[in-house]
Amino acid sequence: MNKVFLVRKNLFLIFFFLPTILSAIPDVDVVKDSIQLDEVVVTGTRQQTDLNVLPMSISIVDQSQIKNSHTPSLLPVLTEEVPGLFVTGRGIMGYGVATGAAGGMSIRGVGGSPTTGVLVLIDGHPQYMGLMGHPLADSYQSAMAERVEIIRGPASLLYGSNAIGGVINIITPEKHSDGMNTNVGLMYGSYNTLSAQVNNNVHSGKLHTFLAFEYNQTDGHRENMDFLQYNGYVKLGYDFSRNWKTFADVNLTTFDASNPGTVSNPLLNNDADIFRGMTSFSIDNKYERTSGSLKFFYNWGSHTINDGYKPGGILPDSLFRSNDNMLGITWYQSYHLFEGNQTTFGVDYQHFGGHAWYKFYQRTRDIISKNINDGATYINMQQLLDDKFALNAGIRFDYNEELGAQWIPQAGLTASLTGETILKAIVSKGFRNPTIREMYMFPPQNPDLKPESLLNYEVSASQYCLNKTLYFGLNLFYIDGNNSIQTLPVNGRPLNVNTGKIENYGLEFNTHYQLSPFFKVTANYSWLHMKYKITGAPEHKLYIAVYYNRKSWNASTGLQYVNHLYTVINPVEKTGSFALWNVRGAYRPNHWIEFFVKGENLLDQDYEINAGYPMPGITVFGGVNLKL
Repeated sequence: MNKVFLVRKNLFLIFFFLPTILSAIPDVDVVKDSIQLDEVVVTGTRQQTDLNVLPMSISIVDQSQIKNSHTPSLLPVLTEEVPGLFVTGRGIMGYGVATGAAGGMSIRGVGGSPTTGVLVLIDGHPQYMGLMGHPLADSYQSAMAERVEIIRGPASLLYGSNAIGGVINIITPEKHSDGMNTNVGLMYGSYNTLSAQVNNNVHSGKLHTFLAFEYNQTDGHRENMDFLQYNGYVKLGYDFSRNWKTFADVNLTTFDASNPGTVSNPLLNNDADIFRGMTSFSIDNKYERTSGSLKFFYNWGSHTINDGYKPGGILPDSLFRSNDNMLGITWYQSYHLFEGNQTTFGVDYQHFGGHAWYKFYQRTRDIISKNINDGATYINMQQLLDDKFALNAGIRFDYNEELGAQWIPQAGLTASLTGETILKAIVSKGFRNPTIREMYMFPPQNPDLKPESLLNYEVSASQYCLNKTLYFGLNLFYIDGNNSIQTLPVNGRPLNVNTGKIENYGLEFNTHYQLSPFFKVTANYSWLHMKYKITGAPEHKLYIAVYYNRKSWNASTGLQYVNHLYTVINPVEKTGSFALWNVRGAYRPNHWIEFFVKGENLLDQDYEINAGYPMPGITVFGGVNLKL
């Protein structure tokens, strides 16, 4: 055992310090001139890479799209801008938790509610509850995001379990030149909805900082649907040299959310008091021939939930309470081993779990107290074969102490036929380990559950025209999965079992046209066919938007059409369709102040996303942004 430990230790030290060794080797031009740099992303390979040479489908929502939406939460913006992605909602603000909660995220019909099949990251760090295994949608605010990168399709090769459907990576701001920016925003509107935020970005020599604070509240469009939230994010970075830097951050959010129940079955006192925290520390290196990072992160939370009671009923004598945590370590290093090559080695470790119990007036009753370890190693290689083709292939070995080993392969090919025509193909496997909740908590629990898995087959094409002012992108995909976890009656009682299947196929299309320096049109569309239906994933989703930005004026209007959205599967299937028309406008009389107004659902659509929870009609908001 001592010899094995020493070998592993020495291998780790060799790979970690290899950047310094490789920095002495003459540089090699890895990216060929014929492959034009369009967008640089980090989520597809963990380090900056030209989007055009990656075989997977990646959407980018940039800072201007986030800022011009004037929306406190990030998720509504992603639902509009990203084909194939849908997020459920139940009201004007606040997704809530537990029974009646919204914020379920799905990509290509994989994910669900609660969202255990789409992995949310903040700067590459996984965000989910240690016991329940899913993220909390109310934790992700616009004030803390510079941009968001979304992988549409499985990303388990790099990110392991929970990335079976895709990844949403929230990238926080970092100022690269000396100076300070401070922004203050205030918004007020329908149903006594108030949002206030402030962020500050500083760069001074080798030190850079970012701070963001946000306050949100609403009475809601139904009685007993109020929501109150405080969120804060702090990030501190230090550049030791051109090649080495470090940063540490902490994100804290607390919110109180009330669930009024469905219209036909209202509830009183169904309230949740939630606290979530995240902190991380990273040491990064970047040379011409190699780059990488060693990251430590810790997520934790505390939750008090009252199940409520029906009008005229009796107040429950117990509260559900839980504390959870997730500790993780991630190390990866990429090397340009020879001309046209980029090879990434990585190691991941996670320790997650927590304690849940019922608190009565005079006593407590434990539900679960458990922690699980999971470790993985992977290798991913990207090779430019000539001036036009790039091969991407890798494999991951993941070991969970409760569920055993998983092998996760992935392979893809990109072809840059011209500087403006790009073809891609990929075959990738995704998997999801059952959560502690599914195995050990509440009546459907089943400790014998197996991991879910799927294979994703995809081809795509993109075309730039008119000197790159016009863009078209088309994706075709087929997903085949098994061992999906469902709750079914077994011997007269509900039980979580691995009997579900996934067979989804469809297409995604997106385009944008810059008609002039101040006028732009965009559109995206997705069609999804699910042989085995789930709620919260529409068959058709279309978004068309027009943007105008000239001098002191900024305006946009968008129409989102959702068709054949399943709101109920059992016992009787129910679907809904709706068209949402939004208008946003802003006026900036000088460089430091901006006034804005927006209207949502201006067609006054009567619709539901969560069954029994009618969405609000026409809503109007206005506010001011200050840039200091």
